[in-house]
Amino acid sequence: MSKILVVDDDRAIRESTAFALETAGHRVWRAADAEEARAIIARERVDVVVSDIYMPGEDGIELLRSIAARKHPPAVILMTARGSIETATIASKIGAFDYLAKPFDVADLVGRVAAAVAPKETAEAVEVIAPESMIVGAHPTMVAIYKAVTRIASVNVPVLIHGESGTGKELVARAIHIFGARSEGPFVPINCGAIPDTLLESELFGAVRGAYTDARHDRRGALARADGGTVFLDEIGDTSPSFQVKLLRFLQNGIITPLGSEKPLEIDVRVISATHRSIRSLVAEGRFREDLFFRLAGYEIDIPPLRERATDIPLLVDAFRRRIAAELARPSLGGPTTEVLELLQQHNWPGNVRELEQAVRRIIIDCGSLADAGTASRVLGSLSDRKPLSAGTVVEETVDAPLTSLDEAERQHIASVLQATGGNQKKAAFILGIERNTLARKIKKYGIPIGRD
Repeated sequence: MSKILVVDDDRAIRESTAFALETAGHRVWRAADAEEARAIIARERVDVVVSDIYMPGEDGIELLRSIAARKHPPAVILMTARGSIETATIASKIGAFDYLAKPFDVADLVGRVAAAVAPKETAEAVEVIAPESMIVGAHPTMVAIYKAVTRIASVNVPVLIHGESGTGKELVARAIHIFGARSEGPFVPINCGAIPDTLLESELFGAVRGAYTDARHDRRGALARADGGTVFLDEIGDTSPSFQVKLLRFLQNGIITPLGSEKPLEIDVRVISATHRSIRSLVAEGRFREDLFFRLAGYEIDIPPLRERATDIPLLVDAFRRRIAAELARPSLGGPTTEVLELLQQHNWPGNVRELEQAVRRIIIDCGSLADAGTASRVLGSLSDRKPLSAGTVVEETVDAPLTSLDEAERQHIASVLQATGGNQKKAAFILGIERNTLARKIKKYGIPIGRD
């Protein structure tokens, strides 16, 4: 029989978790906060602490730190309904035994407790400071990704990330870099699908002056710029067979030769790649080298589409709301109503997390808050009406959406952003992604009235 301490400010969760563990034969103590938990640990020999992360006052991470500092600390299993890659990584580095997303299967919890009390090696606690939150989600598939990142970050092997467009493949790649041994080195992303094949080789390997037309000076490629750090090759499945041969050669020997040069360079870089395609299918079709696939896929991570983790939408919306409120200098911007959240959770989100962020921004700019279900429905309707254009597609006029010139469309968008920022050109330029001087010229060009600067 093991001695377990359950810590959660939610009485219902605390009691149900304790009951499940008692039914499994364990002796269980209960605590409503970190202070009460430390008092129990001080007077009782506890084998495992099962604690919530987000609690009033001192949170579960701080409780974990204080437990890890003890001479003979009990194992700690953290629970959360608001998971993030930072909390999962911090928990692992400090010494948490496991990290579970609420709601969890009782059998899974009992199994993890049994594993926690099994004989194991102890590790020294490490102080870790996390960056601002990058990836948010408490769905079990996301928690599995957090654990995968924690495991693989310090292991110097290539990683291949699978996921639809907009799911956050680059964010996962950056997390692996940040939490790995190369975090002090550069992170250099390259979108292989956006660069013509004729230029991709020079973009990756570099070129010397005169190597090709318009090569007027030496150019350091992405691999050289990422030396000592990480290069991220997005949409690797879109590359040509000839480029794949050259990339394979580099992965085999770590040496590059810039175009037009005879001097080889030895490069120390970690390669993380990503694709929205099925590489295995491309290999079967003869469109992707099998030997390159094995070189790239030292470890594989699959990111689920947003429609398969719709329970994370409230967490994502809250994260986007805070970010957009900071951009618009509106700290009092409230959260969404239940009706708006229901609309967002019912949407299919073919563009995944990136599309959700765009929709939240549109709703806030159009109505000034996330409380108007009518605006939310209209924005989601406009997203649903958009259909990807394939080669040869003809765009037809519609009577309910009259076509306008590019200048008029730009004028309307700039005017709406300026209105949302109260006429603050600095914030508007930041949101629009242009220089302030450029914005000023466009305001003058279109004759857009502004309230203040």
